[in-house]
Amino acid sequence: MSKHTKITAFLTATLISAALTSGVALAGDHSGVGVWGDDQSVSEGTVTAKKVMTEENGWLVVHRTDKTMKPGPVVGHAPLKKGKNMDVAAILTEEVASGDMLMLMVHSEDGGMKTGTFEYTLGAKEDGPVRMDGKLVMATITAK
Repeated sequence: MSKHTKITAFLTATLISAALTSGVALAGDHSGVGVWGDDQSVSEGTVTAKKVMTEENGWLVVHRTDKTMKPGPVVGHAPLKKGKNMDVAAILTEEVASGDMLMLMVHSEDGGMKTGTFEYTLGAKEDGPVRMDGKLVMATITAK
């Protein structure tokens, strides 16, 4: 492999990694739909997304996750309004330890029995995850 090919491969991998960790949905252009968040302290019992862009009212849902990057149990949620939402804080409903990986994910308000009531349970259709071009709209962070 030539030096140029190695550099190109490295830069491509770096850009993909940056996009994955920045919280921007890697789906097509949907008016900036995405979740942005940083690793943060959870000592106050909350997790905050710096910015969430949505196409409809819904929920910021905090899932446990790990290196497999699959969403696990819900440990917090907060309401979202259509459009730009800044500094969205979700109150944690379970203990989260420093080093735990969390997935900040956009869920819809569709399919539930009550508007304004978060009704999702893992795998359910009520208030389920939003996907853009087949990809979850989410960001992964680590609790400090």
